[in-house]
Amino acid sequence: MLRGLIICPDADVTARLESALEDLGLVSVTRVLEHYPNSLELMRFVRAHAPHVIFLSTESMQRATELVREIDQRVPGIQTVAVSRVCDPQLLLECMRVGIREFASLPIDVRSLGEALNRIRVAVESKPPAIETTEQVFSFLPSKAGVGTSTIALNTAVALSSMPDTNVLLSDFDMNSGMVRFMLKLDNGFSVTDACEHALNMDENLWPQLVTKVDKLDVLHAGKLNPDLRIEATQIRHLTEFMRRNYRVVCFDLSGNLERYSLEIMHESKRIMLVCTPEIPSLHLAREKFLYLKQLDLGDRVCVLVNRCQKRPMITPQQIEQLLGLPVYMTLPNDYHGVQRALTLGRWVDPTCDLGKQFHLLAQSLVESARPQSLPDQKKRFIEYFSLVPNRANALTNKTAS
Repeated sequence: MLRGLIICPDADVTARLESALEDLGLVSVTRVLEHYPNSLELMRFVRAHAPHVIFLSTESMQRATELVREIDQRVPGIQTVAVSRVCDPQLLLECMRVGIREFASLPIDVRSLGEALNRIRVAVESKPPAIETTEQVFSFLPSKAGVGTSTIALNTAVALSSMPDTNVLLSDFDMNSGMVRFMLKLDNGFSVTDACEHALNMDENLWPQLVTKVDKLDVLHAGKLNPDLRIEATQIRHLTEFMRRNYRVVCFDLSGNLERYSLEIMHESKRIMLVCTPEIPSLHLAREKFLYLKQLDLGDRVCVLVNRCQKRPMITPQQIEQLLGLPVYMTLPNDYHGVQRALTLGRWVDPTCDLGKQFHLLAQSLVESARPQSLPDQKKRFIEYFSLVPNRANALTNKTAS
């Protein structure tokens, strides 16, 4: 079904048009504007509703002409239907001059309108509206609980939001133990649950109530513990499309449980930041998750972040690369006290400390699609350690038995 937007100051014309459209069942009217919007308003409505067709009143032909030119320039592919009280030959000529090919006047002929909408449907299928959407979508996925994924997602999103002309959204989709609300001490009662429930009719009025602005960052928190929440794929697709139309960068903090909705989000992501620590259980699960994502054709999007690295690690980044079978994208130093101070204040890590600087470097590399150089291979393969562990256990068992 086509999505439609009505711009008409005449309430009577709007009511008759909506009635005719309802009878036809070919268009879902997502928004009605009772005034001619300016350029900024127009683009806000377009990003919120992504209409295929705009029904535009010719009550002020000058304003209608300005809007048509704005639409053609900013979002080519959106179809326009002129709407008027009267069918005036001079008005028809003016509409054709500005590129409007479809016209409806009172009394509205439902059959003619239906034929016009079918032509529009064919045009939309051959050339969909070119509504700008971002490709900068990043998912943060923990190898296991407690590796610091929420801290990384939050601080990276904050660093991204500090960049010029970069509006950023951080969404906490960990419905089992979402931490962003607690970390920032947010008191907004609305959450991801509400966003998903209203995903199919999300608009520019509802969205600002759901998100919380923290400095330059918009945050959609997970709300109260709700592991039984059922999120449908259709809801996720509509919600992510809305987000991508309205933000330059979108970050998702995921639970790591690989729920269906998490997989949908990862399929929409440019990069999947797989977070682990240099510890054997975390690395084992990181490898398992990477292999699973490879089966879903998501392997080429996975980037490994190694958190809480010591200056003299027992397990080196080179060994981690050998184990996981892909390069380490970046390592993050261990700064327990800095993270605890941030939690106490309900803020983020000090951007001037070593960890804060690393978050800024990570944010910069993501938007520039630049990757730190891969670390050189070591002669000794760390994966051999995993194969030796059972042998050591067997040897100990044999020694005890003897």
